[in-house]
Amino acid sequence: MKLGLPPLRETIAAHGLTAKKALGQNFLLDPNLLAKIARIPGDLTDQTVYEVGPGPGGLTRALIEAGATVTAVERDARCLPALAEIAEAAPGRLTIREDDALAIDGQALFTRPAHIVANLPYNIGTALLVRWLEADPWPPWWASLSLMFQREVAKRITAKPDSGAYGRLSVLAQWRSKPKIAMTLPARAFVPAPKVESAVVHIIPAKAPAGIRPATISRLTAAAFGQRRKMLRTSLKSLPGALDALEATGTDGQRRAETLSVEEFVAIAKQLEN
Repeated sequence: MKLGLPPLRETIAAHGLTAKKALGQNFLLDPNLLAKIARIPGDLTDQTVYEVGPGPGGLTRALIEAGATVTAVERDARCLPALAEIAEAAPGRLTIREDDALAIDGQALFTRPAHIVANLPYNIGTALLVRWLEADPWPPWWASLSLMFQREVAKRITAKPDSGAYGRLSVLAQWRSKPKIAMTLPARAFVPAPKVESAVVHIIPAKAPAGIRPATISRLTAAAFGQRRKMLRTSLKSLPGALDALEATGTDGQRRAETLSVEEFVAIAKQLEN
C-alpha cells in the first residue's frame, strides 16, 4: 500500500525537526534506500515488526508500505507528531510508544515472533544487539534482526577469527545465529552526514548448541576479549573454572582470544557449565 504522505523532507521541515547528536540520530531520507532496507527481512506482508528509534518515520513508512504491522518505540517527543501522521494514514498498522528502548522489555510487546528492523541510534545500538543476542529461551522472541550500524561495528559482528575486527560481538552473534552484511550506505545518504559509512546487518536465529546458557558464553567472551592482547591463561584467570576448561578442551593457554573459533569458545563454555 502507498501511504500518500508528503515527502519525508517536507515532513521534517513542517515539524521543525533536526537530528540530535545526543540521541545518536541521523535521518535517512531516500525512499528507495528505505524500501530496500524494508525488503531485507523478506516478505513482510502481514508480518509484525519492532522498530527502535524511528525518528520522523522514514523507515516506518517503508515497512508499512511493505505490508508490515509496526510497533515503534521512540523516546524523542519531537518526532511523535510526524509518526502520528503515519498512524493516521495507515489505521491499525502502527503502534507508537514513547519510551526508552533500553528501559523496556521488547518481548512483552508481542504475542508472536517479530522482525526487528531499525536504523538504530548509534549510542545504544550495540547494547540492544547484545540484549537480543543473549535472549533466553532460544529460539528467541524475534524472527530476524535487520539493524543499521556504523560499518566498523557491522564488520565486527560478522568477522572471522584471526582478523582485527573479530571479538566478543562476533562470537555472541555467531554461536547460535547467522549474521551477514546485507547492504552498505555512504555517509552522504544521511542528514546530517555522519563521519563514517553505515551498514545493515541481517541476523537470523540458528540452532543453539546444547548445554550452554547465554550468560556463560557472555562471561567467557567478556573475560577473553577484555584483555585481547594478552594470552588466554592471563585474561581468563579471573573467571572461575576457565583455566580448567582450557585444559579439558586441549586449548593452548598461550593463544590469544582472537585466534579461537566460535566453535572453540562453545567447547570451552560447555566445560564451564560442567
